[in-house]
Amino acid sequence: MSLVLDAAAQDLLFREARTANSFSDEPVTEEQVQAIYDLVKFGPTAFNQTPLRITLVRSAEARERLVKHMEEGNKAKTAAAPLVAILSADNEFHEELPQLLPHFPQAKDAFFSERPVREQAALLNGALQAAYFIIGVRAAGLAAGPMTGLDFAGVQKEFLDADHTPLMVINIGKPGENAWFPRSPRLDIDQVITTV
Repeated sequence: MSLVLDAAAQDLLFREARTANSFSDEPVTEEQVQAIYDLVKFGPTAFNQTPLRITLVRSAEARERLVKHMEEGNKAKTAAAPLVAILSADNEFHEELPQLLPHFPQAKDAFFSERPVREQAALLNGALQAAYFIIGVRAAGLAAGPMTGLDFAGVQKEFLDADHTPLMVINIGKPGENAWFPRSPRLDIDQVITTV
């Protein structure tokens, strides 16, 4: 193999990693969440923007409010997961650019003064950060169950505001019994890569 990452890490992060559909009762600690964030915050984004926002749903009351916005097939597993995170994109991320891009603080106004431009950038870069977050969950030895089967407008109204666009909900924890569906096929390299 031409990869620097050892085979066990490759398996943990990619080959053996799966979307979990059930979880054990073992809690996800604040220390684990901190370790995940400390790792994934270094993922690259355009202009070093950081639009991803993570809302951890820990209380029973908040979990009940979230579950009512999940599609039927996602309700039970969201209700039972040790930790659930709502990932959203902050459409006002540009306010942080002077701090995050100190060598080019004028990027805030030069590129992101208009809301539609910010929304597009926040969506793309927030989704990129969400992918890093899933890899970070796996790196912590946990399983992630990312879902987009939900009422996005309902989740936004219940947990966010007009400046935050929900991206997905992720169930997090140690996998439980029968956590995995069979692995679905993937495209071959010649179906994906074109050389010009």
